[in-house]
Formats: sequence, structure tokens, C-alpha cells
Amino acid sequence: MGTGVIISGAGPVGLMLAGELRLAGVDVTVYEKLSGPSGESRGVGFTRRAAEVFHQRGLLDRLGEIEIGRQGHFGGVRIDFEMLEDNHFGIRGVPQYRIEEVLEAWVGELGLSVQRGCEVTGFRETAEGVTALVETPGGSIEHTADYLVGCDGGRSTIRKAAGIAFPGREATRGMYVADVVGCDIPTRAIGERVPGGMVMAIRLEDDVDRIIIHPDGVPPHDDRSRLTFAEVADSWQSLTGQSLHHAEARWVSAFTNATRQAAEYRRGRVFLCGDSTHIHIPAGAQGLSVGVQDAVNLGWKLAADLQGWAPQGLLDTYHSERHPVGARLVRNTLAQSSLYLTGEEMEPLRGIMRELVTFPDAARHLAEMVSGLDVSYEVGDGSHRLLGRRMPDRELKRADGSPTRVAELLHAARGLLIHSADHTEAARTAAGWSDRVDAVAATWAPSADAEDGQGAVDSVLIRPDGHVVWTSPGGGELADALPRWFGPREHSARR
Repeated sequence: MGTGVIISGAGPVGLMLAGELRLAGVDVTVYEKLSGPSGESRGVGFTRRAAEVFHQRGLLDRLGEIEIGRQGHFGGVRIDFEMLEDNHFGIRGVPQYRIEEVLEAWVGELGLSVQRGCEVTGFRETAEGVTALVETPGGSIEHTADYLVGCDGGRSTIRKAAGIAFPGREATRGMYVADVVGCDIPTRAIGERVPGGMVMAIRLEDDVDRIIIHPDGVPPHDDRSRLTFAEVADSWQSLTGQSLHHAEARWVSAFTNATRQAAEYRRGRVFLCGDSTHIHIPAGAQGLSVGVQDAVNLGWKLAADLQGWAPQGLLDTYHSERHPVGARLVRNTLAQSSLYLTGEEMEPLRGIMRELVTFPDAARHLAEMVSGLDVSYEVGDGSHRLLGRRMPDRELKRADGSPTRVAELLHAARGLLIHSADHTEAARTAAGWSDRVDAVAATWAPSADAEDGQGAVDSVLIRPDGHVVWTSPGGGELADALPRWFGPREHSARR
């Protein structure tokens, strides 16, 4: 059969998925059409939930010094995250190429080398597997595996070859993006409306600024291969009166606000992940962040299937759980675009929004939407507020007195049962799933309940992606949750 999973695309999403699969021992091949890292960076940070996901795999510290964004916004309306009890602070100043470097080094440590200069151009599917058609520097090859995942961007070849519809809205306006050296311009961190459009400027590093220009209307083209820095500099000068023509561009690109979402995230043995499932105007680094979460949701489920213990229908939950998240992403970016990029006619609504976000409940609702902390899945019966939601990174003390945290216990990408020392029944129940679920006796830090506002909890069962599927109290029976998410007590491995 060849490898278990073929991944088309080695951006952050494809690399994250590859790492998830390798942690589970799955054979993976990643094909990337570019011969080397592009050095480009559409995003310069990620959301709070994406930060938690990276932290769950021990990757956050590898990104080096990071800047915590303590103020957020929704369509340019500032939100004070400081007044909210949970941590919604996003991460700024980390360009996408740096994230890719860290993820590629990580998968390399896990024994995987990206096959660069190789493009998946199509596939054939049978009941037994899927055969990818790959153009390599040495010629055309065919590669058969159990599954194929398209992480190949908004113009996804895999999505088109699979015949998956990509409905949405056509572009009505566009934007230019550039990383510019030596421009010496003031920071406009969340943008500034000016006659004829909107401009942003963010300092990336010494003498390097990211500029973003939203002129009214659609730019002449969104083909980055034909865009010149002179065009970008002309647009900036027309909106601000400042000349950047003397500066040097590291990277330029163009995008539009075309907004689409794939109708299906799975068709047979083919899956889509990240930008291949949704395109939208950049807003708060949500695209990359949601894509990384797509990968973490899918990875452990594919591994469960390949290892033979996946409960019936587990692979289908990838679409049922992540498609609504993508739909919400599309809706909120459209709303932000309308609020942010339109003219003075929208100012009355902006004023009302500024009033609303001074109320904690309204601010929390918007902050959770942008930060990704509002994602909740249907996980079965139970009344506890944590069920279906992500598990906050609480501090714990093991039975032997040593300190740890939830994120540290999730580094291996396995199921996790955290139970109190006197809750031995839970440990005994989970013993039959010890090949898939780690059981840890621990006590919660005293301030934990107050920190996340989710209510007291004694024991929790957490999926590899960090979402809670059982609690004590309020979570039903552990003996029901374990087989629902981690398969039968006994199973026969396929490999």
C-alpha cells in the first residue's frame, strides 16, 4: 500500500498534520511543489487557541521570543482583552515562514523529510486506497496510500480533482501586502482609514515593516507573480502621501476579499485541510490558526483509523466538527470586512460597536470568536461547561508532588485522563485503553477554577486535540466516553 497518508502541501497546516501523524507512528509522505521555503508570510502571528495547540505539542517555545497582543479588535473596533477572565491574548510578530521553519524541523526530528519540488497533480481512488499522481524533478510517478490530504491552499488542486464544490462570494475589493526594509513609517497596528481606502503598518523586526494596503475597489490583479513593488509603493503613496519607492521589498503579494468554503471536508479517502477548505480576507491571523486546528483535529482520527481502533464514524466527525468552525470563520471575516473597510457610511455602526464592546459579555463573545476559544463540539451527554470545549492549560501537581501542566501532558498527542488520587475507579476503567490513553493522577492548582471560569472539575478525559469529552462531575459515564472516542477496549492493529 505504500505510506499511510500522502499530504499535498508543506505550509504550516500540512506540516502540522504531518507531525501529528508521525507522533502516532503513521507513515507519511509530504509533497511540496516549491523547491525550497518561500520566505513569504501572509500572516504575522496566530490566535490564542493556535498558541495553545502549539504549546500542547511543545512547539510554542521553539518560536523564540514572541509578543503577546493584549489588545484585540473586531473589524477595527478595539476590544480590551484585559477585562476578560480567560486569556484571549494572541501572538504577534511571528511571521509564517518562521512557523514553517519550526514545524519542518519538528517533523524532521520525527523522521520525516519533505519531498520538495514535487507537485501532486491528481489522483485515482479505489476501495483499497488512493493513488496520487506526482510530478517530480525526475519525472512523473504514482504513489499509493490509504489516504490523501490536500493542504495545498485556496487554489487547491486536490479539491478540484475531487470535484468538491467551493461556493462563496466573488471579490469586491483587494489588498496589497509587502515586507519593506528601510521605509521608516509610523505603526498603524490595526489599520487606519484614509480617503480612498485603509492602510496598516506593523514593525516585524529592526528596520523591517509589514505594510497592508486596502484601496477601494479590486486591484488590477491578485497574481503575486506579476505584482511589482513599484505598484505597491504607488498605491501606498496615493493613500498616505508618503513615498516608499526608495525602500527595498523582501516580499510583495496581492489578495482579494473573495470568500469561499468547501462544501465537503472529506470525500471518500480524500480530505481537505486549511486554506483548501476556506478563503477569506486576512483578519487577526485566523486563517492559519483555524487551519492548524483543522490539522490537529484530523491527525489523531486518521491515526486511529490506520491503527485499527477508530470507533465507527470517527473520520466523519472531521467534517461535522470542523465545517461549522470554517463557516463561522467565513461569516466573521465577512462581517469584519464590512465593518472595517467600508467608508463613512458605516461610522454609525462602528460607534455602536464601540459602545457594545465595553460590556464584558459582548466583548467576550467577539473575543472568543476571533481567538478561537469559542469552539465546542458535540461529545455526548453531560452538563459540565467544559464538555466539547478545549481544556485550558491548568497547572497540576502529580501524585508524587512534582508540578506539571495540561499542555505538557498532551505533548505525545494521545488521549489523556486526569483524575484525582482518590478517583481510582476512573483509573481502573481507563486501564483497558492504556495503549491510547494516558492516565495521570494529579490535583488541580487552587486558582484554576477562577482562571478559566468553567466551573469546578475533579477528573477529565481529553482527546489528543485538547478537547474535553468527559468530566467528573457532570460528564456522564467514563465507560461510555472511552469507547465513543477511543474505540473498543480490545482491537487488532491493521499494521
